[in-house]
Amino acid sequence: MTEQNLNELSDEELILEFQLNNTVRAFEILVQRYKNPLINYVFRFLGDYEACVDIVQETMIKVYRNKDSYKSIAKFSTWIFTIAGNLARTEYQRRRRRKIFSLSSYGEGEETYDIPDESYRPDQITDTGIKDEIIQKALMKISPVYRDMVVLRDIQELSYEEIAEITGTNVGTVKSRINRGRAQLQKLLKGIYKE
Repeated sequence: MTEQNLNELSDEELILEFQLNNTVRAFEILVQRYKNPLINYVFRFLGDYEACVDIVQETMIKVYRNKDSYKSIAKFSTWIFTIAGNLARTEYQRRRRRKIFSLSSYGEGEETYDIPDESYRPDQITDTGIKDEIIQKALMKISPVYRDMVVLRDIQELSYEEIAEITGTNVGTVKSRINRGRAQLQKLLKGIYKE
């Protein structure tokens, strides 16, 4: 199959080509298509760029290794977002446990280090960057279960049905959690512009 023909295939056709004929170029095209949307999704969930790049890389490795577990009854996008979402949630839980452990294990006699806050370096942040950072910080403050739903719906623009499939919940629960997440986010962002 030629490069142009491969580029014209749908995601589902590409994964099928990869499954049946082990066409690595089909997999590479899928990586190109999903790398940035997945990075955006995972970053909005974790708020850590380096971690999200690692998770997206791990997602791609899982897709490569487990290509035969994909079944055409689901959209490919749903399958890959499910993998990335599961890895992101696992990382989030791991970080929470580590944070709780490190806070409780901090004892007397420990040295403290001041780490400079470089998050507001004027030479690196534009007005848009500041707004994105404010939104990201607000996203990190809402409940993870709501954050996941809001990111999938409002940033990744997935349907309620796709989100239900990715998260393993029903559509009614998805809609409810999105509404609650949006409400929490709105409260957090409302206070930013007062003063």
